[in-house]
Amino acid sequence: MIRIYCRPETISSSPDKRREQTGWYFYDWANSAFATTVVTVFLGPYLTIITQAAADANDLVRPLGLPVKSGSFFPYVVSLSVLMQVIVLPILGGIADDSERKKEMLGFFAYAGAIATMGLYFLKGEDYLYGAILFLIANLSFGAALIFYNAFLPEIASPDERNRVSSRGWAMGYLGGGILLAMNLLLFSKAEAFGLTTAHAVRISLASAGLWWALFTLIPLRRLQNLRRTKSDPAARPSLVSGFKRLGHTLAHIRQYPQTCRFLIAYLLYNDGIQTVITLSSLFGQEALGIPISTLTAIILMVQFVAFFGAILFEKIARGIGTKPAIILSLVVWTLTLVYAYGFLTTTNQFIGLAAVIAIVLGGSQALSRSVFSQMIPSGQEAAYFSFYEISERGSSWLGPLFFGLALQWTGSYRVALLSLIIFFILGLLLFIKVDIQKAALAVGNQVS
Repeated sequence: MIRIYCRPETISSSPDKRREQTGWYFYDWANSAFATTVVTVFLGPYLTIITQAAADANDLVRPLGLPVKSGSFFPYVVSLSVLMQVIVLPILGGIADDSERKKEMLGFFAYAGAIATMGLYFLKGEDYLYGAILFLIANLSFGAALIFYNAFLPEIASPDERNRVSSRGWAMGYLGGGILLAMNLLLFSKAEAFGLTTAHAVRISLASAGLWWALFTLIPLRRLQNLRRTKSDPAARPSLVSGFKRLGHTLAHIRQYPQTCRFLIAYLLYNDGIQTVITLSSLFGQEALGIPISTLTAIILMVQFVAFFGAILFEKIARGIGTKPAIILSLVVWTLTLVYAYGFLTTTNQFIGLAAVIAIVLGGSQALSRSVFSQMIPSGQEAAYFSFYEISERGSSWLGPLFFGLALQWTGSYRVALLSLIIFFILGLLLFIKVDIQKAALAVGNQVS
C-alpha cells in the first residue's frame, strides 16, 4: 500500500499537534453560526422586508442610482459579495503564504466579519444599504478567514490524519451552527412570550451569530501556532505587492500540476451542485410539495445535526474503503437523490427522509474533498491554493441556480428544474474519477514510500 507523507518540518510534535487540532475544530464551530443563522435563515427575508419598506411606488430602490426591484436586492448583494471574493481571495492567499502570521490574519478577518454581523442588530426601518454593506463585509471576511483556516490543515495533520481532522472540523461546524440556530428559532417562535416583536427577535438572532463567531474564535487563536521560517527569509515580510507576485507565480505554475487542476474543476462542478441543492431545496419543498415554511425551517435545523454524524460516518467509511472511493460513493448518493426527488418524492415524510440522506453525505463529501486537496498543494503555498479552492466553492455558485432557473422557465416544473442539477454531479464525478491523488501528491513534492 502506498502512503503519502508530509515533510516532517510541517507537522508539530504529537501533544502540540493534538492541541492545535482541537483549536482548529473550534473555528468551524465558531463561523458556522454565520452560515446558518445569517445566510441560510434570517438575513435574506429580513433584508428584503427592509428593502420593500424603502421602495418607491414601483417597488424599486436605487442603490448608486441603479433601479433594482426590492425582491432582487438581496440576491444581487450576494452576487456582488461572490465577485468581491473572486477578486480579493487569491491576493490574500498570496500574502498569507509570504507571512508568518496566518493566525493573526485569520483573527483579523474573523473579527471583521463577526463585528459586521453584530452590527446587523441595528438594521431596521429603511436602511437597506446599511444592511447590504455589513453583509458584504461579513461575507468577504468569512471567505477570507477560511483561506487561512484551511491553510493550517497541512501543518497540523499528516496525510493519514487529514480525513479525521477535516471531518471533525466539518462535524463541529454543523453542530455549533445547529445549536445556535435552534436557540434562535426558539427565540423567534416565542418572541411574543419574551416581550419582543418578530423583527427584534430577528435582529437579536443576527447579532448572536456575530457574538458566537467572535467568542469561539478565541479558542483557535489561542491554540494554533504559526509555522516559523528562518530569520533570513525575506518572505516573512508580506505586502500587497507580494500578494500580487505570489498570485502571478501561482497562476503561472498551477498548470504544472494537471491533477490538481483536474480536481479543482471537478470540485467546482460537483460542489456547485451541492450548494444549489442546499439553497433551493426549501423552494422545491414549498412549491412542488406544498410544505409550510415552519416545517421547512425545522428540516433545515434537522439537517445540521444529522450532518454532524454524517461527517464522522464518512471519515470511517474512508478509513475502510479509501478516501477516493468514499467521495465517489457520496457523489453517487447525491445523484440518486435527485433521481428520487424527480420521480418518486410526493410527501412531507419522504422529503424529511431525503433531507436526512442528503445530510449524511453533505459533510462527508465536503470534508473529504478538503482533505484530498490538502495533499495536492506545494509546500509553502497552502493559502494561495486554498484561495482557488474557496473560489471554486463560492465563485461558481451562479451556475447551478442558472440551470435550475432556465429549466423551470422552459418546463414550468420544479421537478425537472431540480433534476437538471444532475449534470453537475455526473460531470464532476466523471472528472474526479480521473484524478490520480498519489500522482498529484508526488507532483507537488510530497514524499511517497
